[in-house]
Amino acid sequence: MENQEIQLSVSEFIDLSNQVLDGAFPNVVLTGEVSSFKINQGKFVFFDLKDDESTVPCFMMLFSLRHPIEDGMTVAIHAKPKLTKWGKFSLTVQRVRPVGEGSIKKSYEILKSKLTKEGLFATEKKRQLPEMPKNIGVISSVQAAGYADFIKIIGDRWGGMLVDVAQVRVQGDVASEQIIGAINHFNQQSVLPEIIVIIRGGGSADDLSVFNDERLTRAVASSRIPILTGIGHETDLSLVDMAADVAASTPSNAAEIIVPDKNDTIDKVADRMRYIVHKTLGSVDGILAETKNCLDKAVDDLTARYDEYVSQLGLIEGKLEAYNPSSILERGYVILRGDQKVGEQIGLETAKNYIKAEVLHVKSK
Repeated sequence: MENQEIQLSVSEFIDLSNQVLDGAFPNVVLTGEVSSFKINQGKFVFFDLKDDESTVPCFMMLFSLRHPIEDGMTVAIHAKPKLTKWGKFSLTVQRVRPVGEGSIKKSYEILKSKLTKEGLFATEKKRQLPEMPKNIGVISSVQAAGYADFIKIIGDRWGGMLVDVAQVRVQGDVASEQIIGAINHFNQQSVLPEIIVIIRGGGSADDLSVFNDERLTRAVASSRIPILTGIGHETDLSLVDMAADVAASTPSNAAEIIVPDKNDTIDKVADRMRYIVHKTLGSVDGILAETKNCLDKAVDDLTARYDEYVSQLGLIEGKLEAYNPSSILERGYVILRGDQKVGEQIGLETAKNYIKAEVLHVKSK
């Protein structure tokens, strides 16, 4: 059977080629080294992806570039193959992420420098976490060991809080979008959680690279609700950690930051009560001593005043005694009663006698 020729226009050929490519390669993931990286018009990204033997051109929109890349980096891209209307083959890239410790670190440093200049990590933007929150939003994979540790420790230390969990992937290409969606979910609730906790246990640099995603970092920084992160191990510090209000060293440490240990709290309250009782009793003793001093002084004042009154009374009594008629009679004086006229009867009183007499003679002095 002879090969049948297909008559096509150029446009039809390109359309048919793209249909074949879509059917054969609906979505491909390629890993390679970046070369010829450039940005046109502030929105179009072009670069080549190469290995030791081959090179393929790539195109993407700048807003889809979540991790900074540059020539020489190793990256993994999610893309669709396409034949452009100019007849050039290219990969249209949806997502790209650095691969390998060196490329991940380089991308991290580029984005860190950019966001630092924007003030995204400024200390003055950090908010204090609420004390003893009753409503906590948790973003994590519930299958993760870090999540299990967090829940156990927070329950053992205090308990009784409402913990609303948003189940997400915490590594891989879809993780950043899911975590961003969870942050938006909590920020849009009618009753906001008092705190959001993002939890992820330890892992390789590649596993944790999702937490260096630019859009995710900006979502954390712009949250209306204070965010605490518990990501990786103590030595891991992601851009999301830097954007959060508080970064715990581990998921377990995040639980320790949120609530105190109830046993420690009980001991502290007991110590405080003992201190208060001691201070109160000491204060009572002081008050009693001061009161006694005041009473002693009052008694001394009253005694002095009493002695003064007694002295004054003695003087008064002396004067009264001096003017007492009986005392005067004792001194030889006589009290005369009646009209002092010749022939009248008069009464005389001495210290010992009452005498009646008749007036025989009266002479004016």
